[in-house]
Amino acid sequence: MALEQVNGDTLAAARKVIAVHINYPSRASQRGRTPAQPSYFLKPSSSLSLSGGTMERPAGCELLGYEGEIALVIGKAARRVSIEDAWSHVAAVTASNDLGVYDLRYADKGSNLRSKGGDGFTPVGPALIPADAVDPAKLRVRTWHNGELVQDDTTEDLLFPFARLVADLSQLLTLEEGDIILTGTPAGASVATPGDVLEVEVGTLDGVRTTGRLTTAVEEGTTAFADFGAQPKVDDVQREEAYGSREAAGLAPVDEAPGAGAAVGPALSPELKAKLESVATATLSSQLRKRGLNNVSIDGLQATRPDRKVVGLARTLRYVPNREDLFKTHGGGFNAQKKAIDSVNEGEILVMEARGEKGTGTVGDILALRAQVRGAAAIITDGGVRDFTAVAGLEMPTYFANPHPAVLGRRHIPWDTDITIACGGATVQPGDIIVADSDGILVIPPAIAEELADDCIQQEKEEKFIFEMVQQGNSVDGLYPMNTEWQARFAEWEAGKHND
Repeated sequence: MALEQVNGDTLAAARKVIAVHINYPSRASQRGRTPAQPSYFLKPSSSLSLSGGTMERPAGCELLGYEGEIALVIGKAARRVSIEDAWSHVAAVTASNDLGVYDLRYADKGSNLRSKGGDGFTPVGPALIPADAVDPAKLRVRTWHNGELVQDDTTEDLLFPFARLVADLSQLLTLEEGDIILTGTPAGASVATPGDVLEVEVGTLDGVRTTGRLTTAVEEGTTAFADFGAQPKVDDVQREEAYGSREAAGLAPVDEAPGAGAAVGPALSPELKAKLESVATATLSSQLRKRGLNNVSIDGLQATRPDRKVVGLARTLRYVPNREDLFKTHGGGFNAQKKAIDSVNEGEILVMEARGEKGTGTVGDILALRAQVRGAAAIITDGGVRDFTAVAGLEMPTYFANPHPAVLGRRHIPWDTDITIACGGATVQPGDIIVADSDGILVIPPAIAEELADDCIQQEKEEKFIFEMVQQGNSVDGLYPMNTEWQARFAEWEAGKHND
Protein backbone atom coordinates (compact mmCIF):
# COMPACT_ATOMS: atom_id res chain seq x y z
CA MET A 1 0.00 0.00 0.00
CA ALA A 2 1.42 3.36 -1.03
CA LEU A 3 1.74 5.79 1.86
CA GLU A 4 2.88 9.37 2.03
CA GLN A 5 6.61 9.52 2.49
CA VAL A 6 8.22 11.64 5.18
CA ASN A 7 10.10 14.42 3.38
CA GLY A 8 11.63 17.82 3.97
CA ASP A 9 8.18 19.44 4.12
CA THR A 10 7.23 17.10 6.95
CA LEU A 11 10.28 18.12 8.93
CA ALA A 12 9.76 21.81 8.19
CA ALA A 13 6.19 21.65 9.51
CA ALA A 14 7.33 20.44 12.93
CA ARG A 15 7.60 23.37 15.33
CA LYS A 16 8.07 21.13 18.35
CA VAL A 17 9.42 17.65 19.00
CA ILE A 18 8.24 16.32 22.37
CA ALA A 19 9.56 13.06 23.79
CA VAL A 20 8.14 10.86 26.56
CA HIS A 21 10.59 9.48 29.12
CA ILE A 22 9.16 6.03 30.04
CA ASN A 23 6.02 4.49 28.54
CA TYR A 24 6.58 0.75 27.93
CA PRO A 25 6.32 -1.69 30.87
CA SER A 26 9.37 -3.54 29.55
CA ARG A 27 11.44 -0.34 29.70
CA ALA A 28 10.06 0.54 33.15
CA SER A 29 11.05 -2.89 34.41
CA GLN A 30 14.50 -2.50 32.91
CA ARG A 31 14.93 0.93 34.48
CA GLY A 32 13.57 -0.24 37.83
CA ARG A 33 11.02 2.57 38.04
CA THR A 34 7.43 2.93 36.87
CA PRO A 35 6.16 6.53 36.70
CA ALA A 36 2.67 7.32 37.93
CA GLN A 37 2.28 10.07 35.34
CA PRO A 38 3.95 10.73 31.98
CA SER A 39 6.89 13.13 31.85
CA TYR A 40 8.44 14.80 28.83
CA PHE A 41 11.38 16.67 27.34
CA LEU A 42 11.79 18.79 24.23
CA LYS A 43 14.04 18.12 21.26
CA PRO A 44 14.79 20.88 18.74
CA SER A 45 13.10 20.58 15.36
CA SER A 46 16.62 20.92 13.91
CA SER A 47 17.35 17.45 15.33
CA LEU A 48 14.95 15.91 12.78
CA SER A 49 16.38 13.98 9.84
CA LEU A 50 15.21 11.64 7.12
CA SER A 51 15.64 7.92 6.59
CA GLY A 52 18.77 6.83 4.75
CA GLY A 53 20.99 9.49 6.22
CA THR A 54 24.00 9.43 8.47
CA MET A 55 24.49 10.93 11.89
CA GLU A 56 27.67 11.70 13.78
CA ARG A 57 28.62 10.37 17.14
CA PRO A 58 30.23 13.59 18.36
CA ALA A 59 34.02 13.48 18.67
CA GLY A 60 35.09 12.44 22.14
CA CYS A 61 31.79 10.75 23.00
CA GLU A 62 31.48 7.08 23.94
CA LEU A 63 27.79 6.42 24.62
CA LEU A 64 25.58 7.10 21.61
CA GLY A 65 22.25 5.66 22.69
CA TYR A 66 19.51 4.64 20.27
CA GLU A 67 15.81 4.18 21.06
CA GLY A 68 13.32 2.94 18.50
CA GLU A 69 9.99 4.69 18.96
CA ILE A 70 6.58 5.37 17.43
CA ALA A 71 6.18 9.03 16.48
CA LEU A 72 2.83 10.79 16.37
CA VAL A 73 2.40 13.63 13.87
CA ILE A 74 -0.20 16.19 14.96
CA GLY A 75 -2.74 17.01 12.24
CA LYS A 76 -4.75 19.79 13.83
CA ALA A 77 -4.13 22.05 16.78
CA ALA A 78 -4.92 20.59 20.18
CA ARG A 79 -5.49 22.70 23.30
CA ARG A 80 -7.23 21.32 26.39
CA VAL A 81 -8.65 18.34 24.50
CA SER A 82 -10.16 15.32 26.21
CA ILE A 83 -8.73 11.82 26.06
CA GLU A 84 -11.77 10.77 24.05
CA ASP A 85 -11.16 13.46 21.43
CA ALA A 86 -7.36 13.44 21.46
CA TRP A 87 -6.72 10.80 18.77
CA SER A 88 -8.65 12.84 16.22
CA HIS A 89 -5.91 15.48 16.46
CA VAL A 90 -3.26 13.00 15.29
CA ALA A 91 -2.72 12.89 11.52
CA ALA A 92 -0.28 10.00 11.23
CA VAL A 93 2.19 7.71 12.93
CA THR A 94 5.71 6.93 11.75
CA ALA A 95 8.95 5.41 12.97
CA SER A 96 11.52 7.43 14.88
CA ASN A 97 14.88 6.93 16.56
CA ASP A 98 15.47 9.00 19.68
CA LEU A 99 19.26 9.26 19.52
CA GLY A 100 21.41 10.88 22.17
CA VAL A 101 24.84 10.94 23.79
CA TYR A 102 24.87 10.07 27.46
CA ASP A 103 28.27 11.73 27.70
CA LEU A 104 26.55 15.13 27.96
CA ARG A 105 23.59 14.33 30.19
CA TYR A 106 25.42 15.69 33.23
CA ALA A 107 25.59 19.11 31.59
CA ASP A 108 21.87 19.32 30.76
CA LYS A 109 20.42 19.15 34.29
CA GLY A 110 17.49 17.09 33.00
CA SER A 111 16.66 19.06 29.86
CA ASN A 112 18.41 16.63 27.47
CA LEU A 113 19.04 19.60 25.16
CA ARG A 114 22.66 18.88 24.31
CA SER A 115 22.58 15.15 24.95
CA LYS A 116 19.57 14.51 22.65
CA GLY A 117 19.21 17.70 20.63
CA GLY A 118 22.06 17.46 18.16
CA ASP A 119 21.54 17.84 14.44
CA GLY A 120 20.23 14.56 13.03
CA PHE A 121 19.49 13.09 16.45
CA THR A 122 15.80 12.44 15.61
CA PRO A 123 15.45 10.46 12.36
CA VAL A 124 11.80 9.88 11.34
CA GLY A 125 10.09 8.00 8.51
CA PRO A 126 10.31 6.69 5.92
CA ALA A 127 6.49 6.58 5.46
CA LEU A 128 3.47 7.98 7.31
CA ILE A 129 0.60 5.68 8.33
CA PRO A 130 -2.72 7.58 8.57
CA ALA A 131 -3.86 7.71 12.20
CA ASP A 132 -7.51 7.17 11.30
CA ALA A 133 -6.60 3.87 9.61
CA VAL A 134 -5.08 2.19 12.69
CA ASP A 135 -5.93 1.26 16.23
CA PRO A 136 -3.30 3.03 18.39
CA ALA A 137 -3.37 0.11 20.82
CA LYS A 138 -2.46 -2.38 18.07
CA LEU A 139 0.85 -1.09 16.73
CA ARG A 140 4.27 -2.70 16.79
CA VAL A 141 7.72 -1.13 16.95
CA ARG A 142 10.92 -3.00 16.09
CA THR A 143 14.57 -1.94 16.04
CA TRP A 144 17.53 -3.62 14.35
CA HIS A 145 21.17 -2.97 15.24
CA ASN A 146 23.44 -4.10 12.39
CA GLY A 147 20.69 -6.40 11.18
CA GLU A 148 20.03 -7.96 14.58
CA LEU A 149 16.57 -7.48 16.06
CA VAL A 150 17.08 -5.81 19.45
CA GLN A 151 13.70 -4.23 20.22
CA ASP A 152 10.26 -5.71 19.54
CA ASP A 153 7.19 -4.55 21.44
CA THR A 154 3.58 -3.51 20.94
CA THR A 155 1.33 -0.71 22.17
CA GLU A 156 -1.21 -3.07 23.72
CA ASP A 157 -0.17 -2.40 27.34
CA LEU A 158 1.44 1.03 27.35
CA LEU A 159 1.68 2.83 30.66
CA PHE A 160 0.19 5.91 28.98
CA PRO A 161 -1.86 5.32 25.80
CA PHE A 162 -1.25 7.73 22.96
CA ALA A 163 -4.53 9.62 23.40
CA ARG A 164 -3.66 10.26 27.02
CA LEU A 165 -0.31 11.78 26.01
CA VAL A 166 -1.94 14.16 23.54
CA ALA A 167 -4.62 15.20 26.03
CA ASP A 168 -2.13 15.62 28.86
CA LEU A 169 0.26 17.77 26.84
CA SER A 170 -2.61 19.93 25.57
CA GLN A 171 -3.51 20.96 29.11
CA LEU A 172 -0.66 23.50 29.20
CA LEU A 173 0.55 23.99 25.65
CA THR A 174 -0.92 24.04 22.21
CA LEU A 175 0.06 21.13 20.02
CA GLU A 176 0.31 22.58 16.54
CA GLU A 177 -0.09 21.00 13.15
CA GLY A 178 3.12 19.18 12.23
CA ASP A 179 4.37 18.80 15.82
CA ILE A 180 5.88 15.40 16.57
CA ILE A 181 5.50 13.37 19.77
CA LEU A 182 7.98 10.54 20.44
CA THR A 183 6.02 8.07 22.54
CA GLY A 184 8.74 6.18 24.42
CA THR A 185 10.94 3.20 23.75
CA PRO A 186 10.63 -0.46 24.86
CA ALA A 187 13.36 -2.53 26.46
CA GLY A 188 16.39 -3.33 24.34
CA ALA A 189 17.62 0.19 23.60
CA SER A 190 21.39 0.25 23.73
CA VAL A 191 24.55 1.86 22.35
CA ALA A 192 25.75 2.24 18.76
CA THR A 193 29.25 2.92 17.51
CA PRO A 194 30.62 4.40 14.28
CA GLY A 195 30.08 2.02 11.38
CA ASP A 196 26.82 0.67 12.82
CA VAL A 197 23.50 0.77 11.00
CA LEU A 198 20.27 1.30 12.94
CA GLU A 199 16.81 0.49 11.60
CA VAL A 200 13.37 1.12 13.11
CA GLU A 201 10.01 0.00 11.72
CA VAL A 202 6.48 0.71 12.90
CA GLY A 203 3.48 -1.23 11.68
CA THR A 204 0.13 -2.73 12.56
CA LEU A 205 0.03 -6.04 14.41
CA ASP A 206 -1.52 -7.73 11.38
CA GLY A 207 1.36 -6.53 9.21
CA VAL A 208 -0.94 -4.86 6.68
CA ARG A 209 0.43 -1.35 7.22
CA THR A 210 4.05 -0.44 7.81
CA THR A 211 6.28 2.60 7.69
CA GLY A 212 9.11 0.61 6.17
CA ARG A 213 12.47 0.65 7.86
CA LEU A 214 13.87 3.95 9.05
CA THR A 215 17.59 3.57 8.39
CA THR A 216 20.41 5.58 9.96
CA ALA A 217 24.14 5.00 9.60
CA VAL A 218 26.45 6.09 12.40
CA GLU A 219 29.75 7.76 11.66
CA GLU A 220 32.50 9.20 13.85
CA GLY A 221 32.55 12.95 14.35
CA THR A 222 35.83 14.69 13.68
CA THR A 223 35.32 18.10 15.27
CA ALA A 224 36.24 18.19 18.94
CA PHE A 225 34.21 20.17 21.47
CA ALA A 226 35.65 23.60 22.19
CA ASP A 227 36.94 24.22 25.68
CA PHE A 228 34.42 27.00 26.34
CA GLY A 229 31.61 24.46 26.73
CA ALA A 230 30.88 21.24 28.58
CA GLN A 231 33.15 18.35 27.65
CA PRO A 232 31.97 14.75 27.18
CA LYS A 233 32.41 12.55 30.20
CA VAL A 234 30.91 9.28 31.34
CA ASP A 235 30.75 7.17 34.46
CA ASP A 236 29.25 3.82 35.38
CA VAL A 237 25.87 5.39 36.10
CA GLN A 238 25.64 6.69 32.55
CA ARG A 239 26.93 3.41 31.11
CA GLU A 240 24.17 1.57 32.98
CA GLU A 241 21.55 3.99 31.70
CA ALA A 242 22.83 3.85 28.12
CA TYR A 243 23.00 0.07 27.88
CA GLY A 244 19.83 -0.48 29.88
CA SER A 245 21.30 -2.25 32.91
CA ARG A 246 24.54 -2.75 34.80
CA GLU A 247 24.70 -6.28 33.43
CA ALA A 248 24.28 -5.15 29.82
CA ALA A 249 26.95 -2.48 30.32
CA GLY A 250 29.44 -5.06 31.59
CA LEU A 251 29.43 -3.65 35.12
CA ALA A 252 29.64 -5.68 38.30
CA PRO A 253 26.57 -5.64 40.58
CA VAL A 254 26.65 -2.76 43.03
CA ASP A 255 27.25 -5.06 45.98
CA GLU A 256 30.35 -6.57 44.41
CA ALA A 257 33.87 -5.23 44.02
CA PRO A 258 33.92 -2.08 41.87
CA GLY A 259 34.97 -2.17 38.27
CA ALA A 260 33.53 -3.80 35.19
CA GLY A 261 34.93 -7.19 34.40
CA ALA A 262 36.85 -7.39 37.65
CA ALA A 263 38.60 -10.71 38.12
CA VAL A 264 36.65 -13.00 40.42
CA GLY A 265 38.23 -15.16 43.07
CA PRO A 266 41.83 -14.99 44.27
CA ALA A 267 44.48 -13.74 41.90
CA LEU A 268 46.55 -16.24 39.99
CA SER A 269 50.07 -15.16 40.85
CA PRO A 270 52.77 -15.39 38.19
CA GLU A 271 54.61 -17.90 40.39
CA LEU A 272 51.61 -20.21 40.75
CA LYS A 273 50.81 -19.88 37.06
CA ALA A 274 54.39 -20.89 36.17
CA LYS A 275 54.17 -23.92 38.43
CA LEU A 276 50.92 -25.09 36.86
CA GLU A 277 52.32 -24.55 33.37
CA SER A 278 55.35 -26.66 34.23
CA VAL A 279 53.41 -29.84 35.06
CA ALA A 280 51.35 -32.15 32.87
CA THR A 281 47.57 -32.22 33.05
CA ALA A 282 47.90 -35.96 33.66
CA THR A 283 49.89 -35.21 36.81
CA LEU A 284 47.37 -32.61 37.92
CA SER A 285 44.56 -35.09 37.34
CA SER A 286 46.35 -37.68 39.43
CA GLN A 287 46.81 -35.29 42.35
CA LEU A 288 43.23 -34.10 42.12
CA ARG A 289 42.07 -37.69 42.27
CA LYS A 290 44.17 -38.27 45.40
CA ARG A 291 42.17 -35.45 46.96
CA GLY A 292 38.87 -37.09 46.03
CA LEU A 293 38.18 -34.78 43.09
CA ASN A 294 37.16 -37.11 40.28
CA ASN A 295 34.77 -34.83 38.37
CA VAL A 296 36.90 -31.84 37.45
CA SER A 297 37.60 -32.44 33.78
CA ILE A 298 35.78 -30.70 30.94
CA ASP A 299 35.28 -33.56 28.49
CA GLY A 300 34.48 -34.09 24.84
CA LEU A 301 36.03 -30.95 23.36
CA GLN A 302 38.62 -30.31 20.68
CA ALA A 303 41.07 -27.42 20.43
CA THR A 304 41.95 -24.96 17.69
CA ARG A 305 45.50 -24.81 19.05
CA PRO A 306 46.32 -28.23 20.55
CA ASP A 307 49.99 -27.21 20.66
CA ARG A 308 49.22 -24.60 23.33
CA LYS A 309 48.95 -24.98 27.09
CA VAL A 310 46.86 -22.38 28.86
CA VAL A 311 46.41 -21.57 32.52
CA GLY A 312 44.02 -18.88 33.69
CA LEU A 313 41.14 -17.84 35.92
CA ALA A 314 37.66 -18.77 34.78
CA ARG A 315 35.05 -16.26 33.76
CA THR A 316 31.68 -17.85 33.01
CA LEU A 317 28.77 -17.40 30.62
CA ARG A 318 25.54 -19.39 30.59
CA TYR A 319 23.21 -19.96 27.66
CA VAL A 320 19.68 -21.24 28.21
CA PRO A 321 17.53 -22.95 25.58
CA ASN A 322 15.99 -20.54 23.11
CA ARG A 323 12.48 -19.33 23.86
CA GLU A 324 11.36 -16.74 21.37
CA ASP A 325 9.72 -14.31 23.79
CA LEU A 326 12.75 -14.35 26.08
CA PHE A 327 15.19 -13.98 23.21
CA LYS A 328 13.50 -10.67 22.44
CA THR A 329 14.43 -9.31 25.86
CA HIS A 330 17.79 -11.02 26.40
CA GLY A 331 19.15 -11.90 22.97
CA GLY A 332 19.73 -8.49 21.43
CA GLY A 333 21.83 -5.45 22.15
CA PHE A 334 24.74 -5.68 24.55
CA ASN A 335 23.58 -9.07 25.80
CA ALA A 336 25.26 -11.44 28.24
CA GLN A 337 27.43 -12.98 25.51
CA LYS A 338 28.81 -9.63 24.40
CA LYS A 339 29.17 -8.48 27.99
CA ALA A 340 31.24 -11.55 28.81
CA ILE A 341 33.45 -11.12 25.75
CA ASP A 342 33.91 -7.41 26.30
CA SER A 343 34.81 -7.72 29.99
CA VAL A 344 37.20 -10.69 29.93
CA ASN A 345 40.59 -9.57 31.18
CA GLU A 346 44.21 -10.37 30.43
CA GLY A 347 44.97 -14.03 31.07
CA GLU A 348 41.37 -15.02 31.90
CA ILE A 349 39.55 -17.92 30.28
CA LEU A 350 35.91 -17.54 29.24
CA VAL A 351 34.02 -20.78 29.88
CA MET A 352 30.58 -21.14 28.27
CA GLU A 353 27.77 -23.43 29.30
CA ALA A 354 25.95 -24.48 26.13
CA ARG A 355 24.42 -27.69 27.53
CA GLY A 356 26.45 -29.72 25.03
CA GLU A 357 24.17 -28.39 22.28
CA LYS A 358 26.02 -28.95 19.00
CA GLY A 359 23.35 -27.66 16.64
CA THR A 360 24.44 -24.03 16.54
CA GLY A 361 27.38 -21.73 17.14
CA THR A 362 28.11 -20.11 20.49
CA VAL A 363 30.95 -17.84 19.40
CA GLY A 364 32.20 -16.63 16.03
CA ASP A 365 35.22 -14.91 14.57
CA ILE A 366 34.45 -11.31 15.58
CA LEU A 367 33.73 -12.02 19.23
CA ALA A 368 36.61 -14.48 19.48
CA LEU A 369 38.91 -11.82 18.03
CA ARG A 370 37.57 -9.32 20.56
CA ALA A 371 38.41 -11.75 23.38
CA GLN A 372 41.92 -12.18 21.98
CA VAL A 373 42.39 -8.41 21.73
CA ARG A 374 41.38 -8.09 25.37
CA GLY A 375 44.05 -10.62 26.28
CA ALA A 376 41.92 -13.67 27.04
CA ALA A 377 43.96 -16.84 27.44
CA ALA A 378 41.28 -19.04 25.84
CA ILE A 379 37.59 -19.61 25.17
CA ILE A 380 36.01 -22.89 26.22
CA THR A 381 32.51 -23.88 25.10
CA ASP A 382 30.74 -27.21 25.09
CA GLY A 383 28.75 -25.99 22.08
CA GLY A 384 29.54 -25.17 18.48
CA VAL A 385 31.81 -22.55 16.92
CA ARG A 386 30.89 -20.43 13.89
CA ASP A 387 33.39 -19.08 11.35
CA PHE A 388 35.62 -21.98 12.29
CA THR A 389 38.49 -21.28 9.90
CA ALA A 390 38.85 -17.73 11.16
CA VAL A 391 38.55 -18.75 14.82
CA ALA A 392 41.10 -21.52 14.30
CA GLY A 393 43.48 -18.99 12.79
CA LEU A 394 43.62 -16.89 15.95
CA GLU A 395 46.55 -17.11 18.34
CA MET A 396 44.16 -17.59 21.24
CA PRO A 397 43.03 -21.22 21.61
CA THR A 398 39.35 -22.07 21.53
CA TYR A 399 38.08 -25.38 22.92
CA PHE A 400 34.76 -26.44 21.38
CA ALA A 401 32.46 -29.35 20.59
CA ASN A 402 32.22 -28.91 16.81
CA PRO A 403 32.01 -26.34 14.03
CA HIS A 404 28.50 -25.19 13.09
CA PRO A 405 27.32 -22.41 10.75
CA ALA A 406 24.16 -21.33 12.62
CA VAL A 407 23.90 -18.28 14.88
CA LEU A 408 23.37 -18.89 18.58
CA GLY A 409 19.75 -17.66 18.45
CA ARG A 410 18.80 -20.92 16.73
CA ARG A 411 19.16 -22.82 20.00
CA HIS A 412 20.41 -20.44 22.72
CA ILE A 413 19.68 -17.29 24.68
CA PRO A 414 22.74 -15.66 26.29
CA TRP A 415 21.45 -15.41 29.84
CA ASP A 416 23.93 -14.50 32.56
CA THR A 417 27.60 -14.19 33.41
CA ASP A 418 30.02 -14.93 36.24
CA ILE A 419 27.86 -17.54 37.91
CA THR A 420 28.40 -21.24 38.60
CA ILE A 421 27.89 -23.17 35.36
CA ALA A 422 28.27 -26.66 33.89
CA CYS A 423 30.54 -27.19 30.89
CA GLY A 424 31.50 -30.52 29.36
CA GLY A 425 30.29 -32.41 32.41
CA ALA A 426 32.19 -30.30 34.95
CA THR A 427 31.03 -27.59 37.32
CA VAL A 428 32.92 -24.33 36.85
CA GLN A 429 32.78 -21.32 39.14
CA PRO A 430 34.11 -17.82 38.44
CA GLY A 431 37.65 -17.69 39.78
CA ASP A 432 38.35 -21.39 39.35
CA ILE A 433 41.71 -22.09 37.78
CA ILE A 434 41.56 -23.71 34.36
CA VAL A 435 44.47 -25.71 32.95
CA ALA A 436 44.11 -26.92 29.38
CA ASP A 437 46.38 -28.60 26.85
CA SER A 438 46.25 -31.36 24.26
CA ASP A 439 45.56 -33.94 26.97
CA GLY A 440 42.45 -32.25 28.33
CA ILE A 441 40.93 -29.47 30.39
CA LEU A 442 40.93 -29.42 34.18
CA VAL A 443 39.09 -27.25 36.69
CA ILE A 444 41.14 -26.59 39.83
CA PRO A 445 39.59 -25.16 43.00
CA PRO A 446 41.76 -22.13 43.76
CA ALA A 447 41.96 -22.92 47.49
CA ILE A 448 44.09 -26.01 46.83
CA ALA A 449 45.98 -24.81 43.76
CA GLU A 450 49.28 -23.92 45.47
CA GLU A 451 49.56 -27.17 47.37
CA LEU A 452 48.42 -29.12 44.31
CA ALA A 453 51.08 -27.52 42.11
CA ASP A 454 53.85 -28.27 44.61
CA ASP A 455 52.77 -31.90 44.92
CA CYS A 456 52.62 -32.23 41.14
CA ILE A 457 56.16 -30.88 40.80
CA GLN A 458 57.32 -33.39 43.37
CA GLN A 459 55.44 -36.22 41.64
CA GLU A 460 57.04 -35.43 38.30
CA LYS A 461 60.48 -35.45 39.89
CA GLU A 462 59.75 -38.90 41.24
CA GLU A 463 58.45 -40.05 37.87
CA LYS A 464 61.57 -38.75 36.16
CA PHE A 465 63.70 -40.77 38.61
CA ILE A 466 61.56 -43.87 38.01
CA PHE A 467 61.89 -43.41 34.25
CA GLU A 468 65.67 -43.23 34.49
CA MET A 469 65.78 -46.33 36.69
CA VAL A 470 63.64 -48.29 34.23
CA GLN A 471 65.92 -47.10 31.40
CA GLN A 472 68.82 -48.59 33.34
CA GLY A 473 67.10 -51.98 33.32
CA ASN A 474 65.44 -52.01 36.76
CA SER A 475 62.15 -53.84 37.25
CA VAL A 476 59.06 -51.80 38.08
CA ASP A 477 58.34 -54.14 40.99
CA GLY A 478 58.82 -52.02 44.11
CA LEU A 479 59.93 -49.09 41.97
CA TYR A 480 56.56 -48.03 40.58
CA PRO A 481 55.22 -47.08 43.05
CA MET A 482 58.38 -46.76 45.13
CA ASN A 483 58.84 -48.87 48.23
CA THR A 484 60.95 -47.73 51.17
CA GLU A 485 64.22 -48.81 49.58
CA TRP A 486 63.58 -46.98 46.36
CA GLN A 487 62.37 -43.90 48.22
CA ALA A 488 65.74 -43.74 49.98
CA ARG A 489 67.56 -44.06 46.67
CA PHE A 490 65.34 -41.33 45.23
CA ALA A 491 66.28 -39.01 48.09
CA GLU A 492 69.95 -39.58 47.28
CA TRP A 493 69.29 -38.99 43.58
CA GLU A 494 67.44 -35.77 44.28
CA ALA A 495 70.17 -34.53 46.64
CA GLY A 496 72.71 -35.18 43.94
CA LYS A 497 70.66 -33.19 41.45
CA HIS A 498 70.59 -30.24 43.84
CA ASN A 499 74.36 -30.43 44.33
CA ASP A 500 75.04 -30.41 40.59
